[in-house]
Parts: sequence; C-alpha cells; structure tokens
Amino acid sequence: MNAASADQPAPRRSKPDVVDAAMSVLAENSIAGLSMRRIADELDVQVSALYWHFPNKQALLAAVSARMVAGESDAESDAPDLTATATALRDRLLAHRDGAEVVSSSLALGLLDLPARQRLVDAALAAGLTDAAAEVAADTLVHYVIGFTFHEQQRVHAAVIGAADASVDLSPARLASPGASPDDDFAAGLALIVSGIRSAAVAGR
Repeated sequence: MNAASADQPAPRRSKPDVVDAAMSVLAENSIAGLSMRRIADELDVQVSALYWHFPNKQALLAAVSARMVAGESDAESDAPDLTATATALRDRLLAHRDGAEVVSSSLALGLLDLPARQRLVDAALAAGLTDAAAEVAADTLVHYVIGFTFHEQQRVHAAVIGAADASVDLSPARLASPGASPDDDFAAGLALIVSGIRSAAVAGR
C-alpha cells in the first residue's frame, strides 16, 4: 500500500453492507462461526463500527433473517395458497446455510416479521377458518416448516463433519418409507397439516 492510499479513510459501510458481510460469513462458517469480529474483518472495519448500525448481534441476525425470507416466488404471486407458501418458505431457508436456525431465533425473540406467515393467515381465512383459527393454522405451518428444515440442515451439517452415520436417518417419515426423499417427507407432512386445516374449515361451517 502506498502512502497516498494509506492516508485515505476507509469507505463508510452501510447497513446493507453489514448484512451482506454477515451473510457471507454465515455461508462460509455456519452460525457457530458467525462472530462480530469475523463480520468486521470481512468489511475491513473495527468491530465498534458494526454497532453504529446494529445495537447487538441478535439485531444483526434479525436483519439477516429478514433478508433470507424477503420477496415472493412466482408460486406466491397470485392468491395466497397454504401449500405453495409453506413450500416457498422452506426453499428460502434451504437456500442459506443454517437458515432455519437463524430465522427461528429471530422469530422466537419477536424480532422478525415473517411475510409468509401473513400469507398463510390469508390463505387459511380464504379456506374458511375464523380469524383466531387462521392465526393458529399459520403458526402451526410456520413451526412445521422451520422445524423440518432445521432438521434437514442439521443432518447435512452432521454428515459433512462426519458426525452422523449415513445409515441412520432420524426422520420418522423416512423410517416409515425408506425410499422417500426429504422433499417427499416434507410434502407428505405438509399435506396432512393442510388437509386438517381444510377439514377444520368445513367443520366450522
């Protein structure tokens, strides 16, 4: 580095820059290695500079979670649909390393407004559920999607580090149908829940 460049101040980083860096560190190191120090190193700034944008790590993780679940897929572009919305949410979580764990943490602390949840509420209302029942249905589907995906991602991580015996699968659905894929397992469980929601709507009428 020459003297002129050494005298130049480092470029100011924006909040989106910090989120970008956090997602890059997450992709490379997993949530266990997602430290404020590593994020600061990624941006070539002091750790204190991160707190200009985020008061703590959990607030930053909430912003990362929001980035993960933002936007809508083509399948969600029309009227809200229980199956399409739940499947699209899983796809978003699977697209990011430890996505389910990061999003689950932010939801549990009330730091994330999950767009898919409102779409699920709308779809449940359209199916004929009452306001209260639609809220329960949406929460049930969100918990199923996040829980299933968390299990998937934990299994993948365990296999990568050699901590899981490839001959053992903890999925109850897989034990019942040894030839099934994770997508089959997910779809089967989702179909049961959606069928129950629709049956409840019919009974409520």
